[in-house]
Amino acid sequence: MSNTETTQRKGAKSFKELSPNILTQLNKGEIPSANLVEWLAIDQKLLLQNVLQQYQRTDYLMPILNQINALKKVTVNTINETIGEALLIQIIENQDKTFLSCLAIHPSDAVRCWVSYAIGKDKSLSIRQMLKAIKPFAADAHFGVREMSWMAVRPTLDKNISESIIIFSQWVQDNDENIRRFASEATRPRGVWCNHIDILKKEPALALPILEPLKADQSKYVKDSVGNWLNDASKTRPDFVIQLCKHWETESDNKHTAYIIKKSLRTLNKK
Repeated sequence: MSNTETTQRKGAKSFKELSPNILTQLNKGEIPSANLVEWLAIDQKLLLQNVLQQYQRTDYLMPILNQINALKKVTVNTINETIGEALLIQIIENQDKTFLSCLAIHPSDAVRCWVSYAIGKDKSLSIRQMLKAIKPFAADAHFGVREMSWMAVRPTLDKNISESIIIFSQWVQDNDENIRRFASEATRPRGVWCNHIDILKKEPALALPILEPLKADQSKYVKDSVGNWLNDASKTRPDFVIQLCKHWETESDNKHTAYIIKKSLRTLNKK
């Protein structure tokens, strides 16, 4: 298979359609996954082994595999998280921070996901330091890395929500739609496949420094996230969401805000 065929593919629609050659390259870390099917098909243990061999860190393998094998709930996400945390432990114990820097620019999106979790698990980092470290992953070209990056730091955001909102109030001004979307998605009151942020379920107005600048964002990626944020909030604070949407209708009469409002009210409108 040519390099063009490998890098410009759309990705298999099912595991049965996945080319053995593509799967081999994915498990060697030679190429990024093209879609969710490929991402889920990666054998992360095999990829880990191949990556550690590539960087001559094979002594890290067994301690990390032992942590994976000890998992009570095995999913793609729990394996990602466990490898990231276990890698961090090995890197700290061996004073090997340069290795993490190498993995951060690895061609495999799965490997970059591990690094996201390593950052999220690093208790030595302040919230400001953590968000600075995760920002390149928030802007990553790959959808999977962007999703894992906000999930990786969300527990720390929850514990430092006031400072996080201050930082994100600057991120929402960024020219990169991925950065703006991260600020919204990472702070969703309920979120997807993650812990809830109880304070924002009770007091969603705290996040107005994030939401207000995005109310007329032209990026669908951002608009969907803001709409989902407010739909989350509508399940505990419908009064807040209804009032805000009415205010936005008056203040920002354009198609982008209208799109967000419709998405925000979808659960309330079903009642």
